[in-house]
Parts: sequence; structure tokens; C-alpha cells
Amino acid sequence: MNNFFDDEELKQLPFPFAVHNDMSDQDYMVSDCNREAIQMVNMWPNWLGQGLYVYGPKGCGKTHLAHVFMQNVQRSAAKPVKVSILNAAQIHLRSVKRIAEENQCIVIENLTPKVHEEALFHLFNLFNVDGKYMLWTSEYAPNHMHFMLKDLQSRLKMLPAVAIKEPDDVMLQMLIVKLFNDRQLRITPEILNYICLHARRSFGYICDLVPELDALSMAYQKSIDFELIEMAIEVLQSREKRQPDLFDER
Repeated sequence: MNNFFDDEELKQLPFPFAVHNDMSDQDYMVSDCNREAIQMVNMWPNWLGQGLYVYGPKGCGKTHLAHVFMQNVQRSAAKPVKVSILNAAQIHLRSVKRIAEENQCIVIENLTPKVHEEALFHLFNLFNVDGKYMLWTSEYAPNHMHFMLKDLQSRLKMLPAVAIKEPDDVMLQMLIVKLFNDRQLRITPEILNYICLHARRSFGYICDLVPELDALSMAYQKSIDFELIEMAIEVLQSREKRQPDLFDER
């Protein structure tokens, strides 16, 4: 397994700080697991129709792709153009007309069956015209949505769809290094390889593991080592086993 590591990275700071999260197209990491998705996004405006549907697991970079799409649109425009990135669950009938009037292009993120289906159906139709474009993102493939409103289901299945897969070896290492860098945490080749060997190969899992390592490192006032990695893995395992209580988000 190749190492993507620079030993001159900033060392851990002993106090909390804001996490840097670069959403630029230059910072979008590409490997075999997401290459087709970024290629499809970058084909805009030469899409086969007015939209694109990108799906993949939690933490795989769908929001980053949404920002790449937004930057592509804004960069190509002769004058400033608004591109809204919207959470699907927050779109309702009363906002559909305003969204269509204010935007040439939109991103509808986090699509699940638990949305206002009629609102999304009308929004789809308003953007399924020449000169307007829409990017939809979800953890689920279009044919796994099972909307009650069959017209919405059929509309979404019309869109070209592209999947982002769980990380391969290259992406796994790049992701770990990036998340460490975002938090200004120092990582050695030994720590990187140890995480790759012992952590679950999942975008979502790694995105949970690194903040847990950061928290443990600050709590114990020590650099991240094999012992802290094992502790973080145990913490995540215990969370998965714990039954939800009344105060958990539904």
C-alpha cells in the first residue's frame, strides 16, 4: 500500500480549533471509486438532459461534488449567477416557485423517501427545461427510493445516475491524511498504515474515526498512537451497539 504522507505537516495543537474543510475543485480527491462521478459532473453543461443523479455512502464527498458543480456553473457565467445547494427535506410547496425564479441551477442534497414528494416533483419539472440544470445527491440509487408519488419516481429514473463506491486503497489513505490535515493533526506513515489495516473500509466510518481520535488526543493530552486508535475503534463499536434513547435524533 502506498503512503500519501508528508512528515513536515503541522503538529497537533493542544486546544480546540475550527476544522478547515476545503470545498474547491482543486481539493477534490479522485481515485477509481469516484472517478466516473467527478467526470460526469465536469461534463456539464453537456449532460444528456437537464440533470444528474449522484449517489453513494455517507461521507463519500457528495457535498464536495455539489460545490464543484456550483463552481463550474459560476465560473462559466458571463455575470454572477446564483446556484443554491438545498437539503431535500427542507423543500416545500411554498418555496418551489421562489427557488425556480432565483436559480438557474440547483443542487438537491440528501434525497430520501422522507421528503415532500409533490414539492420535489414540481421543482423537477421547473428545472427540466432548456437553460436550467439540477444535480441530485443521495445515499440511495433512484430505483431504491420507492416514492408514493410514482411520477416523481419516474422523473428521477429519467436522469443519468452515477455511483460513488466505498473507498479503495488509494482513496482510503488520501481521505485519512486529508482529515488529519483538516484538523491540523500530525500523522506518521506507521499511524496511517495502522488505521488502514484496522479501521473499517468505509467513508462514513473514517469520517467518524478521525474526530474521535482528535477528541481522545486532546482528552489524554498525547499524540495519536496505536493505543488511541484502538480506543477510538472501541468507542465507535460501543456507539453502534447502544440502543437509541428518547434523546437521540429520530
